[in-house]
Amino acid sequence: MTEKRLSIFERYLTVWVSLCIVGGVLLGKAAPDVVVRVNDFSVHQVSIPIAICLFFMMYPIMVKIDFSQVAGSARSLKPVLLTLFINWAIKPFTMFGIAYFFLGYLFRDLLPGTEILANGEEVALWRSYVAGAILLGIAPCTAMVLMWSYLSRGNDGLTLVMVAINSLVMLFLYGPLGGLLLNVNAMPVPWQTILLSVSIYVALPLIAGYLSRKWIIGIKGMAWFEERFLHRLTPVSIAALLLTLVLLFSFKGEVIIDNPLTILWISIPLFLQTVFIFVLGYFVLARWLKLSYRDAAPTAMIGASNHFEVAIATAVILFGLSSGAALATVVGVLIEVPVMLMLVAICKRTGYLFAGNEA
Repeated sequence: MTEKRLSIFERYLTVWVSLCIVGGVLLGKAAPDVVVRVNDFSVHQVSIPIAICLFFMMYPIMVKIDFSQVAGSARSLKPVLLTLFINWAIKPFTMFGIAYFFLGYLFRDLLPGTEILANGEEVALWRSYVAGAILLGIAPCTAMVLMWSYLSRGNDGLTLVMVAINSLVMLFLYGPLGGLLLNVNAMPVPWQTILLSVSIYVALPLIAGYLSRKWIIGIKGMAWFEERFLHRLTPVSIAALLLTLVLLFSFKGEVIIDNPLTILWISIPLFLQTVFIFVLGYFVLARWLKLSYRDAAPTAMIGASNHFEVAIATAVILFGLSSGAALATVVGVLIEVPVMLMLVAICKRTGYLFAGNEA
């Protein structure tokens, strides 16, 4: 992040998301033909307007990554290995377990009904919600975690390294892990589609971000790139996210109005998963490895937060714009900012626990 404070978009992201939810629901009721119009602009069940929005969500995140710092990550091997272990060996499976327990067992009778997926198959709604939670669980945050690291007075350089490494690892593990866990959840998963969606919404923006970053810095210099280009680009990402949310919720208006507690039931396992992974990474494993506070805070933050842009993109491609899986990923957006700000506050109050390194 180039800003030393949250922009107005990011500071009040939960407010904007809430407004988009209300606006989307009202739009769905006032203009039910929106679904038809969006589907008219699609290729192989991929909505062109949504694809454009999702690209502009992802590109600003990718262009911020400085891949030249990956080479020096060996000097900070323990926190890098810890974040990889949490993100790819623990988090996906705990998310599956927690989501399945709450949504597929404890709250199952509170989430009745079925839906028709994009491929024509009919599934129980609770399975779609679990699928959305899984897509969140296998996507570690590589965007706003830079701000969480700054606010918690973490090691910004190390955070960039971990962001870059996790972005690269995501290209190889997101598809296989998603297919594995979604198959276990009895959801129909076309492997070619999930790999294609990751390629489009991660690889394409990543390549575009890398090349444009190199070109702009070469012409304008690093100072102009960080102070002018990135400053102007951040609102584009947030605006694209908000527009996507309006479209998503315009197709879920009836479900939300008829069953307003659905959002609450979905948010409970997502909240518990976030807190559990943070506690495990920060208070248990980071202290066991004797990391400094400045390394421990961002290491735990990356695991606790989710890359909801990738999760939303994959849910839309795999299961459809109006699917329960897409709704579950959007609930992840809704609770992300307040929960992470709570964890930032916890970090700043507990820095003294790390070998005399106070926040």
